[in-house]
Amino acid sequence: MQGSANLNIMLKAARRAGRSLVKDFREVENLQVSAKGPGDFVTRADKAAEAILVEDLMEARPNYGFLGEEGTSIDGKDPTRRWIVDPLDGTTNYLHGLPHWAVSIGLEHKGEVVAGVVYDPAKDEMFYAEKGAGAWLNDSQRLRVSGRTKMIESVFATGIPFAGRGELPATLQDLARLMPACAGVRRWGAAALDLAYVAAGRYEGYWERGLNAWDIAAGQLIVREAGGLVEPITPGRDLLTDGTIIAAAEPSFDGFAKIIRNPS
Repeated sequence: MQGSANLNIMLKAARRAGRSLVKDFREVENLQVSAKGPGDFVTRADKAAEAILVEDLMEARPNYGFLGEEGTSIDGKDPTRRWIVDPLDGTTNYLHGLPHWAVSIGLEHKGEVVAGVVYDPAKDEMFYAEKGAGAWLNDSQRLRVSGRTKMIESVFATGIPFAGRGELPATLQDLARLMPACAGVRRWGAAALDLAYVAAGRYEGYWERGLNAWDIAAGQLIVREAGGLVEPITPGRDLLTDGTIIAAAEPSFDGFAKIIRNPS
């Protein structure tokens, strides 16, 4: 797909940050078996990737704002446009040497995400979309959500809360209701890639609580542009600030959302 100037800036920045992360990931795999462990090293890799994204995106568009998962927050001279960035979505996977993590970049304009990039450097898969222009994988593969219509044949994804996070009871209740009705649930630990996989038809749907704007800004647009539906778990709330999400192919959405939204 021939994208806009902004999209091309995003793609280039994601690839450069991805190259930095891949280089450090090889070292993480070595550190994983050492006594010191990889924790501090991964933190540095994460921050280095965000620094690359700040440099590339803000150099290209110095008037835009910037919101990053690693703490970078810039109020731009243009208050209507903002980059929303997660330099390393799937940090725990990265920390453990698991090759399932991504760079996520969204561009927000007047409160709406209008372009999104999710790059998986370990597999060299670039998922991206612009509002009204469809969703794409790498250079030429058009993304479309799954066409499966039967819940019992469908696979869904979620994130399971850890370390005492408050969403665990609700998620366990979700699983108890959903798993008997579907073909399986996956928990791969990277929200941006979960959404990209819904867009690619690899999952029929995805839901999660306790999220931040940078977890979902890019991915939710990619799902929409691939023909899927995306809403917060509680209808009517703002998706990027609510912290919850349901995303699915249209044939699956109503039945899937009913299970997630109705605890009884």
